[in-house]
Amino acid sequence: MPSALVRPLDLTDDTTAAAVHRIGRAAYAVEAELIGFDGIPALHESLAEMRARPLSWLGAVSEGGEIAGFLAWEEEPDRTICVDRLCVAPVWFRRGVASLLLRHLLTEVLPDRAVTVTTGAANAPAVTLYERLGFTRGADFSPAPGLRMASFTLPHHR
Repeated sequence: MPSALVRPLDLTDDTTAAAVHRIGRAAYAVEAELIGFDGIPALHESLAEMRARPLSWLGAVSEGGEIAGFLAWEEEPDRTICVDRLCVAPVWFRRGVASLLLRHLLTEVLPDRAVTVTTGAANAPAVTLYERLGFTRGADFSPAPGLRMASFTLPHHR
């Protein structure tokens, strides 16, 4: 998706927030199928709950102005960046949107910062993406019965 523009997203804008919520729900529904667990919190959060989260948002926007995917993060007290969500609209799967967003965050927005992220351990596309971009896999953990999560860390990087 080389023609996409990565830009900050303003979730106070109703149209933007609605698109992000719709994309997130669709992407998490696919992940729920992949990992065999439909209790992903973001899959069930309302638009108002999503907008209330203390997150910073980036979007990959197509030439036609369509949001193809987004990434949201928060800064921990120790200045580590925690990627809260990385979602791609299913019609944009396998076109480099997630890589584009994550690379932009790492090189343009927050270079030289440690970054952490978690995903369903059975979510092979996400696991492959994080490993390909140099993240180190930590211990898997189970926050709920029937759910195994994989944790990844990218130390200070350039």
